[in-house]
Parts: sequence; structure tokens; C-alpha cells
Amino acid sequence: MRRSAAGRSWWFLRPGDWLLLGLGLFAILALGRYVADGAGDRVVILRDGQLYQEASLRINRQFAVPGPLGETLVEIRAGRVRVKADPSPRQVCVRQGWLGPGEAALCLPNRVSVQRGRARYDSLNY
Repeated sequence: MRRSAAGRSWWFLRPGDWLLLGLGLFAILALGRYVADGAGDRVVILRDGQLYQEASLRINRQFAVPGPLGETLVEIRAGRVRVKADPSPRQVCVRQGWLGPGEAALCLPNRVSVQRGRARYDSLNY
């Protein structure tokens, strides 16, 4: 008498099933390591296109970055980064808020940029 598929237990998998299960688990672990490999845990601050500061998101702190209009205040708190204050007239980079991985805030009148993690694109074309 043969048992139905509903009556089988989990250990009664075929060798190909175990292989697929193992490959899937390996892919999940490899992807997790790739994502957690520091892709978004660094902040790069540029002034006039030159590196001003590179910092970790793990330590809460603030940076005052001097520019032609005054100081731009960059805040790192709880693993996030934002431009807290900027002397630019329109406050575009301040309104952008907290940056996600790969995102950047550009304070063009003050010639300051803040980038979180690696850039997703080198350039964009329209």
C-alpha cells in the first residue's frame, strides 16, 4: 500500500529537493553577507568636490562643513545621516531628510555634498 503525498513527512524529500534547499539557503546567506558588507554604513562628505570627511554611521556625531556661504551641519544619528542645517537660500538638501543607502544630498550653493554608502550609479543620462 502506497502512502499519499499528504501523509509524507518533511524528511521524505528526494535528493534533488535537498539540493535545491541547500542551494537556496546558500544563496540567502551569500546575499545577506553582500548586503551587510558595508554597502550603506559609511558617509562621504565632499567640499568643493574634494573629500572633506569619511565617517561611520555607527557613532552619533555632527560635522560643521565650511563653505562659501557659511557652515553646513551634517548629523549622524542612530545609523542615519542628514543635512541638519545649511546656509543655502532654498534649503533643498535640508528638506531631503534622512538619506537611504546610496543616496546623496547636494547643497550646491554652498558646494557641499553628503553621500551615504556607495553610489548606485556613476552618472545618470536622460
